[in-house]
Amino acid sequence: MPAKKRRRRRTAEVARDEILDAAEKRLREGGADAIRLQDVAKDVGVSHPTVLHHFGSREGLVTAVIERAMDALEKDLFEVIGRGSVTGDPPDGRELLENVAEVLSDYGHARLIAWLALSGHQPMRTKAAREGWKMIADATHALRLARVKGKARERLSLEDTRFTIALSAITLFGDALIGASALEAAGLHGEAISLRNRFRAWFAKLLEHHLEHPFE
Repeated sequence: MPAKKRRRRRTAEVARDEILDAAEKRLREGGADAIRLQDVAKDVGVSHPTVLHHFGSREGLVTAVIERAMDALEKDLFEVIGRGSVTGDPPDGRELLENVAEVLSDYGHARLIAWLALSGHQPMRTKAAREGWKMIADATHALRLARVKGKARERLSLEDTRFTIALSAITLFGDALIGASALEAAGLHGEAISLRNRFRAWFAKLLEHHLEHPFE
């Protein structure tokens, strides 16, 4: 008679992290509807009651996944925004745009947030999300104030900078999700990565022009 397979012992912290990892993997692959407690428990190798013990309910698990995803987004934004400067100054517009695009697309954050939004959740309204994008807006506004001279400086407003950051966020999320196909649909041609790089370079120039030449 084969020996009964022994269940691996985990600390409460390790079990919780592994449950969140499994739930996030299911979310990325199939959306929030793919997060089913029994399936997540099976993925991790724990019992259904163990998942309930840590998160209380399916909604509690989804909420925990959202909070952790937004914390990770904030951490990754902090990391890439400070990556390119040895002087401590904010990165230039194109560098900032490329860094944020990398976080959203290459790190998979855009896809995760899109699934959550389509499932009726509001991941961008979390504290971590607000703080992350506020950080970008404040850094960008400081850069504007340092670069714009003369009477144009009097027309600068933090609201305009924040509108610009909101436009950038919407554009970068769209680029991460459907960028290549949208550009092709518009009649543009080329290898997908090269095409998206050209688009972001063009968009960065557009933003930089507005940031340095505010509306009359």
